[in-house]
Amino acid sequence: MTRITENIIEAFAIELLDKLGYEYIYAPDIAHDGENPERDSYAQVLLLNRLQNALKRINHSIPADSQAEAIKEIQRIASPELLTNNETFHRLLTEGIPVSKRVNGDDRGDRVWLIDFKNPHNNEFVVANQFTIIENGNNKRPDVILFVNGIPLVVIELKNAADENTTINSAFKQVETYKAVIPSLFTYNGFVVISDGLEAKAGSISSGFSRFMSWKSADGKAEASHLVSQLETLIQGMLNKETLIDLIRHFIVFEKSKKEDAKTGLSSVVNIKKIAAYHQYFAVNKAIEETLRATSE
Repeated sequence: MTRITENIIEAFAIELLDKLGYEYIYAPDIAHDGENPERDSYAQVLLLNRLQNALKRINHSIPADSQAEAIKEIQRIASPELLTNNETFHRLLTEGIPVSKRVNGDDRGDRVWLIDFKNPHNNEFVVANQFTIIENGNNKRPDVILFVNGIPLVVIELKNAADENTTINSAFKQVETYKAVIPSLFTYNGFVVISDGLEAKAGSISSGFSRFMSWKSADGKAEASHLVSQLETLIQGMLNKETLIDLIRHFIVFEKSKKEDAKTGLSSVVNIKKIAAYHQYFAVNKAIEETLRATSE
């Protein structure tokens, strides 16, 4: 009997993503000292060549220097607060990056788009494993990262359910460590997936463990069978190209929330990032579809 290991779970996830049309990359190969380098150093989390190529493809009417300035804009995000950085990037990602361009001798405003939201298949989807990041002397290697146009939008952390010393909560704690010691990766993060091969849940970088949720349907029509692993259902239902792009664009919000300190009783206002649950996602899209159909009639 084959013993289940984290490597087997990782390979299973990568195989599922490959079937969804993701390009697979073994991250050590594209490191600055790898066979096909795409990074200047282990500190670099954006795949800049892929991002530059995507911007050329998506932003036909924007001059090259304005596209380059847009990339610099997202590289300059650097407040002390991780969630503030993440919210700033999310706004630029979903609303476009304001730039100016010369038209007939006049300066005119325009926007550079990092992702083609109208045509998901015009974007480049990459799944990379063992992507080493070194920041402030901390060396970490998340299990799997999903890149869209060179941007690390999804981090997947895996543990082995067959190991009695690890649980899905262990995967969550590992992500919390990453956030603390390699925060630059999470400036660009859309959401996080944690799994032990059996359970699989997704949440934002501000979500506590209890706020991570399963994605229980691959197509929105019926809940998946209990015989299908949660990881497989989540990948097929949440990480397919169309749904991932739709989630990033329309189903993530940042909200202010009042938090009370249990010890002192003092209240403070904190920022939280929310991502729609699977039933909310499918219900909203179905309602929109019905509304459009009714109005067209």
